[in-house]
Amino acid sequence: MQTNFSLAQLADPDVAESEKILRKCVHCGFCTATCPTYVTLGNELDSPRGRIYLIKDMLENGRPADKQIVTHIDRCLSCLACMTTCPSGVNYMHLVDHARAHIQETYRRPLLDRLTRAMLAFVLPHPARFRTALKLARLGKPFVGLFERIPALKPLGAMLKLAPASIPTASPMACPGVHAGQGKKKGRIAILTGCAQSVLDPAINETTISLLTRLGVEVVVPEGEGCCGALVHHMGREQAALASARQNVDAWTRAIDQGGLDAIIITASGCGTTIKDYGFMLRLDPAYAEKAARVSALAKDITEYLAGLDLPEPVRKPGTVVAYHSACSMQHGQKITRQPKELLAKAGFVVREPREGHLCCGSAGTYNILQSEISAKLRDRKVKNIEATGAQIVATGNIGCITQIASAAKLPVVHTIKLLDWAYGGPKPEGVAEERLIVAE
Repeated sequence: MQTNFSLAQLADPDVAESEKILRKCVHCGFCTATCPTYVTLGNELDSPRGRIYLIKDMLENGRPADKQIVTHIDRCLSCLACMTTCPSGVNYMHLVDHARAHIQETYRRPLLDRLTRAMLAFVLPHPARFRTALKLARLGKPFVGLFERIPALKPLGAMLKLAPASIPTASPMACPGVHAGQGKKKGRIAILTGCAQSVLDPAINETTISLLTRLGVEVVVPEGEGCCGALVHHMGREQAALASARQNVDAWTRAIDQGGLDAIIITASGCGTTIKDYGFMLRLDPAYAEKAARVSALAKDITEYLAGLDLPEPVRKPGTVVAYHSACSMQHGQKITRQPKELLAKAGFVVREPREGHLCCGSAGTYNILQSEISAKLRDRKVKNIEATGAQIVATGNIGCITQIASAAKLPVVHTIKLLDWAYGGPKPEGVAEERLIVAE
């Protein structure tokens, strides 16, 4: 793609990076076939290629964002399926992130939209606030229908519908500390406590710590770490995202200095995609660039890490038929495609993959709140394909996908680590049916 940026514009490193990305695009349109919003809406401007043209026009002319570009960028899920499809290596993720930051700086949204986004940014990255908000949501549930009838209040209705009926108690394992591995020490890792997941399903990290320590891996929960920054990053609140990144880089650097780390384990793939990008996000910060790059290099999804261990034979081989849903942040963001399925198969599960596995379920961080109608269409399409597999349970590696799919599916939806932990001696996850339990010899 030909570009026409001035030298003054290219002096801005973010513009210069976007210009490099734009020049790689050859207008081939392969991305349109795998873009969930284009497949759903059929509008060229709701495809990666269309959005690239809008972003190019906005940045080249150095103008503020307008309603048209905001509408179509807001509809982007950042699922990154286009990056998997693109034959030219266009880094759409960094381009759309830049566009969102530009929108945040130059566009004044309607009042209720601003308030909704400010509330999400204030609440979701902070577990204590999020837990309180979920308790208050019970009071608002009777008004869901009213909120859904008023366009500007639809996000509030979506939030209330997604709020769980009950909230698990906070896990003591989320507190800073060290969990020693059993037997011969096989490694030392840090685990991301996270924000939303630690409230919605703290058992995911509890299970991860239990499995890893049984395998001989020492697990560190560092003091001072928090939200990875993904939620605010995808809303264009770049300074808040970078502040979260710096906080985590400092926490993990201390853990590295105090005993070394073989990996930084993430159990929510949406967080993993962002943490693996810390090196890029903080590349211009001389105090953090090197440290952030080191952190990004150590970051691994839990299945990615387990696939590199010499695992023993499972304690039991359940034989349960599992539909594996590959989160977009897992398959497109981190390019992790085979490890989760291979681990499940080795553990004795019968793994089935739904049709259209490349398409997003519609969760995408806060997307199922801010773009609830499109999100619901994608969710229903995903659930239909999952249920067609004939599986007894759904496994996935991202809390957003778990919440989204479970809101419509008849099948139980669990994190992949819970099934693996069960096979290797842990408790049976709630909702799992044993088809033909085989006790390993």
